[in-house]
Amino acid sequence: MSESFVGDREDAPLPLTGERTVPGIPEENYWFRRHEVVYRDLLPRCAGRRVLEAGSGEGYGANMIADVAQNVTGLDYDISAVDHVRVRYPRVEMLHGNLAELPLGDESVDTVVNFQVIEHLWDQAQFLRECFRVLTPGGELLVSTPNRITFSPGRDTPLNPFHTRELDAAELTELLEEAGFTVALMTGVHHGARLQALDAKHGGSFIGAQIDRALAGEPWPEELTRDVEGITVDDFALHEGDIDDSLDLVAIAVKDPVR
Repeated sequence: MSESFVGDREDAPLPLTGERTVPGIPEENYWFRRHEVVYRDLLPRCAGRRVLEAGSGEGYGANMIADVAQNVTGLDYDISAVDHVRVRYPRVEMLHGNLAELPLGDESVDTVVNFQVIEHLWDQAQFLRECFRVLTPGGELLVSTPNRITFSPGRDTPLNPFHTRELDAAELTELLEEAGFTVALMTGVHHGARLQALDAKHGGSFIGAQIDRALAGEPWPEELTRDVEGITVDDFALHEGDIDDSLDLVAIAVKDPVR
């Protein structure tokens, strides 16, 4: 939602393009924490496992996973992101490749992580089939994606120009099941009490207030900047209720063992 820069160092922050969220940018902190909470809450499901993060972006999430996983492979189509991760997060084995043709063998990983990526893909079904192929029997696909109902309300096309197709909970479930998965959990990211108070404070929508300032191309008001900078992962909550009102969908899909 804001501008960044690329320094001369290879581990300098990646620029914001609308396709990824990066840490360390005050005006971006709300979106970063909104994504980070999913990593934090699903991290236990990666413990001791061979993990592929398909669409690893800046790499901060893969680095979090490396704290608990047996090993972590990151994959991204953007070569600048690949180079950045290799320098900044050396615990992550980083690959360059296409998510529609995962460069891994059959049944070679225990968990595939795909957070805030599937909405950018042209062939979502093909990607999910590839995830199913590389997972071991009993392996899990962890997915998060903006909830179409709340992210682009009343629109036939996504609000974000980098999104090809956004999904609601029923549509995501259908895609996962068609690829062969069993959906073990469909939950959602919601504002906690503090963010609900900030919604009320900023004219009914804390998100809207940020978008308005970003689109205006003017310096942010000090109070809004301070409120955004103060957001933490604890200001968000994941729960299954009111799924259509959630900000982001979070699914756990299982490749059932062959019986």
